[in-house]
Amino acid sequence: MLQTLEPLQYLLGGGAGALVGFSLGLVGGGGSILAVPLMVYLVGIEDPHIAIGTSALAVAANAAANLAPHARAHNIKWRCAGMFAASGVAGAFLGSTAGKAFDGQKLLILFALLMLVVAGLMLRNRAAVGDIDVQCSRENAPKTIGYGAATGLFSGFFGIGGGFLIVPGLIAATGMPMLNAIGSSLVAVAAFGLTTAFNYSLSGLVHWPLAAVFIGGGVVGGLAGAALAKRLSAKRGLLGTVFAGLIFLVALYTLWRSLSAL
Repeated sequence: MLQTLEPLQYLLGGGAGALVGFSLGLVGGGGSILAVPLMVYLVGIEDPHIAIGTSALAVAANAAANLAPHARAHNIKWRCAGMFAASGVAGAFLGSTAGKAFDGQKLLILFALLMLVVAGLMLRNRAAVGDIDVQCSRENAPKTIGYGAATGLFSGFFGIGGGFLIVPGLIAATGMPMLNAIGSSLVAVAAFGLTTAFNYSLSGLVHWPLAAVFIGGGVVGGLAGAALAKRLSAKRGLLGTVFAGLIFLVALYTLWRSLSAL
């Protein structure tokens, strides 16, 4: 049975969604991994599995909303994105099935450790230029499918978009530039998130009203973050470093709270 939320919790849910959307618009990635701890510790969702299922739906919706501007800018390699996403959907379903069966508090501990890895990856400087004309063909298809399946499994287990893994995975598999990998990754993020949310919903582990509020806040926050990013484009490296530090602190707090609950 889903937890009954107070009006204040819905308000906090909208605020949490706005914070995640704002961070995604501002620094271009990593923000969705904050959705689960925000739902658990700020909104007050008692069951970590419901927080994961609900955040997976919200992340998928935000990714789908951001597809249009990237498509207009021709940043998406559709064949590569479709191949990567299709191979990862089965992995996302298997991963989310395993995640549902895993103890909630222990899952949060693993989630906190994952956040530490994400913070480290965000601090790395990826300077590779890439090949703008690259296409997915018979030669690189096995690599693309393999990376997609593995990333989908990981994404489904933790209920995250997995963009921080999908982007380097697409680059490693195809050699495409970072901008194309970011745009193409949104297809996989949306597909993996919807698969995970669907699987969790089969077990009644998606809080639909909260998801709607969270998504609404994310859209507003994303517009604000993208607008500010244009003004602060010269400082985005610094902003990324600050945001990685925020993820690191949230990870430590999540780890402390989860270990205390055992």
